[in-house]
Amino acid sequence: MTKPIILTGDRPTGPLHLGHYAGSLRSRLQFQDTHKQFLLLADMQALTDNAHDVGKVRSNVIEVALDYLAVGIDPEQTSICLQSRLPALAELSMLYLNLVTVARLERNPTIKDEIRARGFGRDIPAGFLCYPVAQAADITAFRATVVPVGEDQAPLIEQTNEIVRRVNALAGRPLLPEAVAIIPRAGRLPGVDGRAKMSKSAGNAIALSASPDDISAAVRAMFTDPDHLRVADPGKVEGNVVFIYLDAFDDDHDAVEELKARYRRGGLGDATVKRRLEDVLQALIAPIRTRRAELSTNRDHVVDVIRRGTLKAREITERTKRDVMAGLGLFQL
Repeated sequence: MTKPIILTGDRPTGPLHLGHYAGSLRSRLQFQDTHKQFLLLADMQALTDNAHDVGKVRSNVIEVALDYLAVGIDPEQTSICLQSRLPALAELSMLYLNLVTVARLERNPTIKDEIRARGFGRDIPAGFLCYPVAQAADITAFRATVVPVGEDQAPLIEQTNEIVRRVNALAGRPLLPEAVAIIPRAGRLPGVDGRAKMSKSAGNAIALSASPDDISAAVRAMFTDPDHLRVADPGKVEGNVVFIYLDAFDDDHDAVEELKARYRRGGLGDATVKRRLEDVLQALIAPIRTRRAELSTNRDHVVDVIRRGTLKAREITERTKRDVMAGLGLFQL
């Protein structure tokens, strides 16, 4: 039986962190056994708000690929490919732009939120505004039917399916499949400072390559319950970053639930809970960090992994592009 195709990826703007791991990396490890999986190093998308610093994007292509391999992504099962070396994606993007209005792009909730967060005002890079179209090109070029995304990214998949339906209607037949968004159970992991989103640029992230001292410092600085001033005081679990991280990374769920009950009753100090979390994170990150250090000594191998994955992806995306162009009746040479 043919495996369903899954497409996912990351913008190479910095090494990956625990937010990426909780959000999608763990599911990618599972999907590579059951799906035909492609991981896209989305360097062109990274330029939509980093065009002023191309060097940062270029250098982080290898860094993100190293993180993929370090957590256990198997390039024999999952193709790691580079977006800027897949010309069919750009050609499909240009085609799809004729099927979407500016007003529809501006109504996309994800884009509206990101524009507000970045303070663009009306100085929105055109590539950034049109990102949903480019993502639709990415997804459809691989004929992906499964796309793991955060809950905040779900509107992008909705817009992709709108474009798919428009293409299929114009072709008069089901030329492209629609995609289903898979939202990880853990949801979005907050930063260690309690902000809604973990981000390297905000300085509130724990990198997958973090040293033991970095992990210790981050856990010590974690936001808990500001009203839990004494060990005897009842504490609040909801919104408490330490417990959010324990829910995400501690496999002993019964023990975590017992800690929550004790914390709510009073009699459990923040230091005790943080020690448990630190032990969990040290155990999680140590083998990833070791494997990453080993891989980084042979970067030519990492480049070869990306090259082989990109060549495989190019065959698939070029075939889809030809099918779409022919299906829509464009002039053929």
